[in-house]
Amino acid sequence: MTDETSTHLYVPTPQEDREACLGPEGSVAHVSRVIRMIHGRWKLPILFRLYADPSMRTLQLKRDLPGISQKMLTQHLRELARDGLIDRVDFGEKPLRVEYQLSEIGRQLLPVLIAARTFSTRHPGKTVAG
Repeated sequence: MTDETSTHLYVPTPQEDREACLGPEGSVAHVSRVIRMIHGRWKLPILFRLYADPSMRTLQLKRDLPGISQKMLTQHLRELARDGLIDRVDFGEKPLRVEYQLSEIGRQLLPVLIAARTFSTRHPGKTVAG
């Protein structure tokens, strides 16, 4: 039972519709999952770089993202691959040759990110450094 005075749970819908918004399969859970998938200083720059070039090697990404350390690049690439947004393609060659590319799921995310950009340009305001 929820406390009716809890404002963080307030949703302006009838009581029976709260589960659709706040439940484990509700809107909040799904949007939070997407935000978690792209949260990180370098994840969006990596994704946008891969939108521009369909396939890139790690060294190319590192060159195109000034300031990123090898450790952070590797970490973010692994997380993006784990979440299914990018694919790691290992060519099985010696020396090691690996490329990263957007997965189908990653390509489906592009309209969402463009919508977020459009929202931001239409509602300028204070920005917070990330």
